[in-house]
Amino acid sequence: MALQPWERSARVYDALYGSMKDYLADARQIHTWIQAYNSGAATLLDVACGTGLHLEQLKHFYECQGVDLSESMLAVARNRNPEVRFHQGDMREFDLGDRFDAVTCLFSAIGYMPDVDSLERAIANLARHLKPGGVCILEPWLTPDGWLDEHMDLMTVDEPHLKVARMNSSERSGNTAILHMHHLVMTDEGVENYSEDHVTTLFTEAEYRQAFERAGFDLSYDSEGFIGRGMYFGVVGG
Repeated sequence: MALQPWERSARVYDALYGSMKDYLADARQIHTWIQAYNSGAATLLDVACGTGLHLEQLKHFYECQGVDLSESMLAVARNRNPEVRFHQGDMREFDLGDRFDAVTCLFSAIGYMPDVDSLERAIANLARHLKPGGVCILEPWLTPDGWLDEHMDLMTVDEPHLKVARMNSSERSGNTAILHMHHLVMTDEGVENYSEDHVTTLFTEAEYRQAFERAGFDLSYDSEGFIGRGMYFGVVGG
């Protein structure tokens, strides 16, 4: 039976992605963007923070907090960043009772929203956690035109005490895209294999723009972003 996304693979997430993403460079770019839109920013909330790799760098620029749905991911994030406050919650519903100068939602985590209503609820919730003049930086998931049907991929890790092979296959039904991630993991304790199904939605650019506008943001867009998926910048009116 497939597990919920990331609950079992959280412990190998950093090994898989840590070498393919430059989190320090990302953080410096995020800092540049934040200062361009809100030069007095001092506090930051990272929504869908995962294992806290971005926050490990962003905490040098801002007083940070993090939110994620996965307790397994949060356990890794807390261990990495013991001085940062973390919260478990759904991006559509969490309420920290606080507002921030900047809110980030990165690495296409917004794509896990199952429909347009959920997309709009999530972005509205990001807006509610911003101070007047605050900036939201959101990295979108693939659009319908950017999706590759029936794509196969392989990621591997070869460390002294950890070997991982993750094979991905994909399928699509309308604008619902499913990534099947099949893991083979070897540690000093032995070998295990398991699968996770990641169900995502291929929102259009128009749907993202509508969600930001309905949430009251003044919106800007960079078509490149970090890895070609684009980046949205929303500023809450002061």
